Amino acid sequence: MSDRPSPLADPHIAFDTTEGRRDIVVLGSTGSIGTQAIDLVLRHPDRFRVTALAASGSRIDLLAEQAHRLGVAQVAVAREEAVEELRTALKARWESSRASGAGNGGPLPEILAGPDAATQLAASPCHTVLNGITGSIGLAPTLAALEAGRTLALANKESLIVGGPLVKALAQPGQIIPVDSEHAALFQALAAGTRADVRKLVVTASGGPFRGRTRADLERVTREDALAHPTWAMGPVITVNSATLVNKGLEVIEAHLLYDIPFDRIEVVVHPQSYVHSMVEFTDGSTLAQATPPDMRGPIAIGIGWPERIPDAAPAFDWSTASTWEFFPLDDEAFPSVNLARHVGELGGTAPAVFNAANEECVEAFLAGRLPFNGIMDTVTAVVTEHGRPSGGTSLTVPDVLEAETWARARARELAAKATAEARA
Repeated sequence: MSDRPSPLADPHIAFDTTEGRRDIVVLGSTGSIGTQAIDLVLRHPDRFRVTALAASGSRIDLLAEQAHRLGVAQVAVAREEAVEELRTALKARWESSRASGAGNGGPLPEILAGPDAATQLAASPCHTVLNGITGSIGLAPTLAALEAGRTLALANKESLIVGGPLVKALAQPGQIIPVDSEHAALFQALAAGTRADVRKLVVTASGGPFRGRTRADLERVTREDALAHPTWAMGPVITVNSATLVNKGLEVIEAHLLYDIPFDRIEVVVHPQSYVHSMVEFTDGSTLAQATPPDMRGPIAIGIGWPERIPDAAPAFDWSTASTWEFFPLDDEAFPSVNLARHVGELGGTAPAVFNAANEECVEAFLAGRLPFNGIMDTVTAVVTEHGRPSGGTSLTVPDVLEAETWARARARELAAKATAEARA
């Protein structure tokens, strides 16, 4: 590992240290990351202003309320059929405010719609783009934000994972600030030394709802079991990914891409309390851990505020109260997802895109009751194995990614349907 600056996240580099209030575009505004980011912005209006919002269009009332409270200039929805409902909801809120004398006096926001709407907003004038979209559909907005020269607060890990070489080719040193709690923790701990001082990255995992169970135990778990995460409140896809530990496998790939640390020097340990979000072990034997109570507003504040810290962004520990912090090795037999992620990460090219797309399809099948829990990773493994040698390599293109994802989704659906039919026979 060289001591050159990483082309991506580097805590020693502030990509843009412009003083004053920052204009922010929030992608995925009605999701968990987006709603918490907006809470931070509303509590710190002297530091931040949201200029545009993007969402899928499944929660129109919430999106309209966000747009009204923030007074944004633009709102984007991925679902074109949601435009009229959104326009009606926006108009109702603006008219109600004006009638009560509490209106902001501004015009209704411009509405953008369609699968490219979020990408358009990602390139719009602003300081920071917070990409809180879930899934690989976040790749195009990530690339657009980087190409436009925006600081990218990245919560959409999938865009980096499926398009690693593409993202790295566009990102300037310090341009990407990670928002995942684990990578925000690594980002902060790495500030204590140079890259040449780093021996190992240690990524922590809560273990999800099934920590301590064997593979045989997992054959009987239900959708409700998988969605009952003991620590974090997240959307259904990310929650299932945490139950299979696919989320942790994706984070290993992300850590490798963000910090240029080889896979054999990135370790995963289980930490049920989720207080320590990750650690960096240095060559002198010391380890630095970043710790806060489980709350995503802290990592979000790092993402949109760096290099400054936002006062009271998230709760702090009460050190007058006794607590126990535990760490356990990962059970690779019950949770093979992390090792499979290492494998596809080392393969590179389109392999991570195949892994991610197949998993998204399998999680959807599991949530719909068409695939058992263990069938998720069994099917993903089969798709990755069948895919074989990846295409693209370091010369990966967007068409390469899209083609690989399309194939992986179709093949995952076929294998999941076959497994269901065999189980019912």
